Amino acid sequence: MKESEAFDDLDLKLLHALEVDGRAPFSRLATVLGVSDQTVARRYRRMCAHAGLRIVGVRDTQLLGRDQWMLRLRCAPDGAEAIAAALARRPDTAWVHLISAGTEVVCMTLPRTSSDYDDLVFGKLLRTRQIIEVTAYQLLHRFYGGRTGWIGKHGMLSAEQVAAVRPAPCAVDGERGSARIAPEDEPLVAALKADGRVTHPELQRITGRSESSVKRRLARLLETGAVYVDTEYDTARFGFGTAAMLWVTVDPGALDTVGRAMAAHPEVAHVSATTGPSNLMASVITRDTGELYGYLSRTLGALDGIRHVESAPLVRRVKELTYPRPLR
Repeated sequence: MKESEAFDDLDLKLLHALEVDGRAPFSRLATVLGVSDQTVARRYRRMCAHAGLRIVGVRDTQLLGRDQWMLRLRCAPDGAEAIAAALARRPDTAWVHLISAGTEVVCMTLPRTSSDYDDLVFGKLLRTRQIIEVTAYQLLHRFYGGRTGWIGKHGMLSAEQVAAVRPAPCAVDGERGSARIAPEDEPLVAALKADGRVTHPELQRITGRSESSVKRRLARLLETGAVYVDTEYDTARFGFGTAAMLWVTVDPGALDTVGRAMAAHPEVAHVSATTGPSNLMASVITRDTGELYGYLSRTLGALDGIRHVESAPLVRRVKELTYPRPLR
């Protein structure tokens, strides 16, 4: 991309608006941002083409009561990329990253049943000769991440603009209800997974339902939180070029306090309490290594109750949310 086409504050504001409501019409986004519909459409297409922007529908596995496991795989130096690529192709992985100079793979798995998890770990990974060690962390509680976007922590939009973008709650059938995805919802959810901005007429064509039925069921899924619309993009293209995974060991009595504190830090894109050798796992995004050092030594280091912090730089995002990325 040419220097004259570099992303600017308007692009960041548009990203923030899409994190608030990824299905918002361009006309509403344009009104909030104070630009024309055509400008929003052009900026959106440019970010899709040059920053890997995708709007996708994602199941909220925590709200749906499904187990989430993060796997950390220490690999032979010549095996990590192939293993990461194979994991990225699996439908039961949400993201796959290469870390630690490309010798380790971390991935989030979304097994539908315990047998799915056993098949992946005991049937596949432990039998892969190039994997030296497997460490599994079950996510116990999410402090930040999932449906909550990260770029908004940097204050791109005002509170009034966020409120103007956010869709009004819509009571479906008079009750909010519990989060649930019925078997007949699967074609609709699959379409949202491919394109979170897919139109109602297109959903009607894909699912074979009437447009009114599609609108009603989509509203139910979004309103109950069973599905949410998320964004993925290359953070480095917007000036945040350094990312790292953190494993934090905290005194048990300080776990909730530290987790909540980290959730409020602008650098933290995700933080969850986990089982395993550490009890907090976090993803951190900063502008450069100096800013990462400042976060580790000052912001994180100032919290009471932290015993140990292990950090590993993120070398490559092989898969984000739903889409494998090509290995370069």
